[in-house]
Amino acid sequence: MTPATAVAKAAAVSGRIRSLHYRVTGTVPEKGRLEAEASMRTEPAVMEMKMNATEQSADGQLEIRFVDEVMYVSGSAVDSEKLDGKGWFSAEPAVWGRGAVDNNSYRVLPRPIEGSPVAQSTILTASKDVRRIGTETIDGARTTHYRGTVIGRGISAARDAAVNKTARERQIDNLDQFMALSIDGTLTMDLWIGDDNQTKQYRMRGDTRATRGGTEGKPLEFIDGEPLDLTVTFLDINQPVTVEAPPSEDTADLAASADEVHVG
Repeated sequence: MTPATAVAKAAAVSGRIRSLHYRVTGTVPEKGRLEAEASMRTEPAVMEMKMNATEQSADGQLEIRFVDEVMYVSGSAVDSEKLDGKGWFSAEPAVWGRGAVDNNSYRVLPRPIEGSPVAQSTILTASKDVRRIGTETIDGARTTHYRGTVIGRGISAARDAAVNKTARERQIDNLDQFMALSIDGTLTMDLWIGDDNQTKQYRMRGDTRATRGGTEGKPLEFIDGEPLDLTVTFLDINQPVTVEAPPSEDTADLAASADEVHVG
């Protein structure tokens, strides 16, 4: 099996994931070093994450839930004045797990982890230089390690060259996920695939771009952002996942303003 075929098979298998328990570690723009563990379900779409931004403050712990397009946030990193004596605050409409335009976590989550890890794991299918690195054990499972690079134009070309509707739709999703990462140029991606053709882990690295201006008559311009280096490990696949909204009596309702909701 060629590396490109192995990566394509893993993407097809990932398309059958309906729920996922996963771990996130690495460095992301604005938040710095972070660690997180989360569970998600695709239908209906829900997600629960416990995140610790270790470099941002001495106590940067958050618990975030997305249920029925409402985001609920609790934790030691939340300003107690926002909570008004409650254990959680909520904000809506909130969207997680989609792409560059649709996602909205009011800056509580870094943009690179607003996207679904299932969708992100397939981005390497657009690479023209995928190669086999070797075999490694990930979370107790034997895997084959692949690496390649991806650029926006490459994803567009892969979309146009897709031989069927499923492959074309995957590359459309890949382009959306790539845009959400705000990569400036080239994304380097590593993928660890098990003997069952299931993705076990992926790592994304690249320079990012940021924006400034766009207000008070100042033109919007792109500037150099901070580096991205993020590793996502799949722990449990297609196991039952239940995420519930906190009790309404323990939830403070905030206006849908990014300045009000932003924490950390």
